[in-house]
Amino acid sequence: MKFIYLFLNYLALGFLYFLSCLPIRVNHLIGDLLGTIASKLPIERTKVVEINLQKCFPELSDQERATLAKKNWRLFGRSMTERAYFWVGSKRKIKELVTVQSDVPLNDGTPRLLVGIHLMGIEAGSIALSLYMSELGIKDPTTLYVKMKNSFFDIRIHQWRQRFGAKLLNRLHSTRELLRSVKSGHPVVISPDMDLGLQDSIFVPFFGIQTCTVTSVSRMAQLAKVEVCSFSTSLNPDGKSYTCHISKPWDNFPSGDVVKDTTRLNQHFEALIRPRIEEYYWVHKRFKNRPDQQAKFY
Repeated sequence: MKFIYLFLNYLALGFLYFLSCLPIRVNHLIGDLLGTIASKLPIERTKVVEINLQKCFPELSDQERATLAKKNWRLFGRSMTERAYFWVGSKRKIKELVTVQSDVPLNDGTPRLLVGIHLMGIEAGSIALSLYMSELGIKDPTTLYVKMKNSFFDIRIHQWRQRFGAKLLNRLHSTRELLRSVKSGHPVVISPDMDLGLQDSIFVPFFGIQTCTVTSVSRMAQLAKVEVCSFSTSLNPDGKSYTCHISKPWDNFPSGDVVKDTTRLNQHFEALIRPRIEEYYWVHKRFKNRPDQQAKFY
């Protein structure tokens, strides 16, 4: 069994390196195909995408939501195959595919918390940003990761994500280290637009739905006295490249009111998603936990 496990993993690794050598158009064609196939399989995540779109956009017709779901799956497939460029590709290729634009001077030593969102380009933007920071001389920009069940790839992806100097912290054991990093002037990137469980979370609206949302952004900003900026990576009109954007610091954040701050956080995510609905990670169970023993969505 161990031999088969290693054989399949090395086969997948070889495919990854193969993808990194392909022209972007061919890479995306493979991603489109894989995403389309996934959308037609009787798997749980196809139902999750359907439910999420129905809950968040009830004003759309069934056909409109079905079209969005197809586009979403194709972009999801692309985001998987193009990771080969960002994990094992050259610096030149990364810069060709992602343009980093920052409204703040990231190398001025100001403690900042960069709040990310799970658009399809999040992996591309995160690695491009770590490369951008390394060339500015910024040391140890910090972000969180979730340990994979596949230890073969968990070790390698961990290394690939850190290859330009980024520092990854396990999400389960990170609060003190995150605070220490951001207070010392190292940029910290977190993406809190997921249902991470009831602990340290509250229910606030997201697309009109009471949604379990972590309060960490408000609490960290209050404790560390840092600037909070938006970090997002969206697809460019050419459909092949991305723009990673760091915003100016949010005004009057934190406000001292955790509920108000967390509500504002979700409103910010909504504003980013609405112009590009098909780019969001609708495969996530964003509404996994429900308040007051309400019926589960999934």
